[in-house]
Amino acid sequence: MTITFHALPLPIVQLSLDAVLRCGQSFRWSIFPLAPPADASHEYRLGLRDRVVCLRQSPTHLYYRSVYPDPQPSETQSRLLDAETLLWLKDYFQLDVDLAGLYLEWGNRDKVFLGLKERFSGIRMLRQDPWENLISFICSSNNNISRITKMVNSLCTHYSPPLLHLADPSCPKTRVAYHAFPSPSDLAQPEVSSKLRSLGFGYRADFIQKTAQMLVESHGTAAEKWLMDLRNEPTEKAREELLKFMGVGRKVADCVLLMSLDKKEVIPVDTHVHQIAIKHYGLKGSVNGKKTAMTPKLYDEVNTKLVGVWGNYAGWAHSVLFTSDLKSFSSFGLPTPSPTPTSSPTKTPRKRSQKDLEDIESVLHTPPHTREHLTPNNSRIIPAEIDTGSLVDRVKRRRRG
Repeated sequence: MTITFHALPLPIVQLSLDAVLRCGQSFRWSIFPLAPPADASHEYRLGLRDRVVCLRQSPTHLYYRSVYPDPQPSETQSRLLDAETLLWLKDYFQLDVDLAGLYLEWGNRDKVFLGLKERFSGIRMLRQDPWENLISFICSSNNNISRITKMVNSLCTHYSPPLLHLADPSCPKTRVAYHAFPSPSDLAQPEVSSKLRSLGFGYRADFIQKTAQMLVESHGTAAEKWLMDLRNEPTEKAREELLKFMGVGRKVADCVLLMSLDKKEVIPVDTHVHQIAIKHYGLKGSVNGKKTAMTPKLYDEVNTKLVGVWGNYAGWAHSVLFTSDLKSFSSFGLPTPSPTPTSSPTKTPRKRSQKDLEDIESVLHTPPHTREHLTPNNSRIIPAEIDTGSLVDRVKRRRRG
């Protein structure tokens, strides 16, 4: 079976899936290694409400496709749905923001960032669903990325029915279930708290159930829309609303403001970020010494200092520094050590023929987004429609015809 991916021209300096989807912003992406000689090293999958989005990446392109539950859409419907997926990708990854331009600006303002930007390029802020983002970061309290991921996926498994099953690309005989994120009403029932405790959520179980209950009681079926509308409120007003929920302190609120409510200047501060500010930006304190209690005054001091360094997109810049300081990223972007060479007769490089040179010249002068080819693992790549408006119009005309 040939699997079709659409190709969106996007250099890796604008988006690195390997960094962005593993650095603790979102916790539901499934990541599968692909066997050589595939064009991409990994496939990334996420269950939305009506489809599973699958992504791959090369240095110059983002490849995407959507898979739908039965009954399968018609060809016309598929083209419309693919246009929706492209719009969702542009929104979710905020592709209207020129990340390379921001990196240049931050490098000019900050010599510390200048030393990191080549190795940690392509780290941008996601624009997530606020409800999922809120619950995910309630789970993050005194927790690590691995355990948060386990908790968030446990919520989906137990409170959202499987949307569909897909074969694991690295082990086709294994089928993986994909779920949407549960709604506020799914998690608002009183018995949810005890169930989550039995699943290992600890004190966070009550926070999740109570927050969902508060949302449903206050806003009913419009709870998720109300959260989404906080994007239109000033930062202080939106933060004030978030702080009313169970388990939401200043840091969790600021994570939600930054990662789903468009408050790009907000920097979530914890002891980790405080240590970065001490180590690199002259804030008073002891590096690797006794942890300082995070008071509201100290929180504001760290924020003010780092916003002064990085400017309007300070929250985005902070994410790069934060990622670079994670232990799991200690070797990220470093060259892979070469194996010890074995002695063998030296071979004279084959001289390129005139035909070789003509073929290379032809490829170099073919716009990347116009190419179509089969990848070694039998996945077909077709060009993405960048002008989604014209695509939708064409589909509508085809329907009328």
